[in-house]
Amino acid sequence: MRQPIKKAVFPVAGLGTRFLPATKAMPKEMLPIVDKPLIHYAVEEAKAAGIEQFFFVTGRAKSAIDDHFDRAFELEATLRERGKTDLLEELEAGLPEPGQIAYTRQQLPLGLGHAVWCARALVGDEPFAVLLADDLMVCETPCLTQMVEAYAKVGGNIVAIIDVPREHTQRYGVLDVVSDDGRLVRARGVVEKPDPAQAPSTSTIIGRYIIQPQVFGHLARGETGSGGEIQLTDALERLIEDGQAFHGLRFSGRRYDCGDKLGFLEATIALGLAHPDLGPGLQQVLCKYL
Repeated sequence: MRQPIKKAVFPVAGLGTRFLPATKAMPKEMLPIVDKPLIHYAVEEAKAAGIEQFFFVTGRAKSAIDDHFDRAFELEATLRERGKTDLLEELEAGLPEPGQIAYTRQQLPLGLGHAVWCARALVGDEPFAVLLADDLMVCETPCLTQMVEAYAKVGGNIVAIIDVPREHTQRYGVLDVVSDDGRLVRARGVVEKPDPAQAPSTSTIIGRYIIQPQVFGHLARGETGSGGEIQLTDALERLIEDGQAFHGLRFSGRRYDCGDKLGFLEATIALGLAHPDLGPGLQQVLCKYL
């Protein structure tokens, strides 16, 4: 029987330079899409998939993330006094249970693989999920839930994938595909940011992973790859070489790249239009500019 996925790692130590000066004093993961910060959406997705322990790999000036997932007694008391029970309930619903959250530091910006490795003592010897808050997933069935369901069938390692134009493969980790049933892709290799002419496919990894704990042994070597960083993709390639199964899932839903300014604006508009209270008004506002 396959070990269930109960732990998730959130690498949130990045500097957010593409959003400066907005991110000079505020973590990019705390940038709001309509009325919730990006990291809140990622944690909600993880909770919906059955995750019970949430591990944040942070850096300097990230205390706002800690505070967001903590109790705010003065604010809660004020809302209670003013009878705003709906807001109070919404705040409380977003909080994990006591003891479910832990934080560790990535002192140096050595890459995504290094950030995941920093959580090794928290994860232990269990398969785990990794969620990148920059990728905002809007799905009827949450993306990670779809991945957990696929994992229950095939095991091994699973990543969420999208298909991109070949000229964009140099931005992503790319799968070397063995078989493809239209939804689930089996891979015999994965390459980080290949030149389009050498890319083995156009099936590319986005910010959702289910990974076996043996990845930490490979990450511990500190081998650098693309960009001179310790790449998670390279360690996943080592797992494939070890004989572990590796699949990519074409999830049902929409991904917004909120690490990009235009993608961030698109997500704000899309979720704003879908908001039951704000949608009609936002549509009227947008019509003024079209």
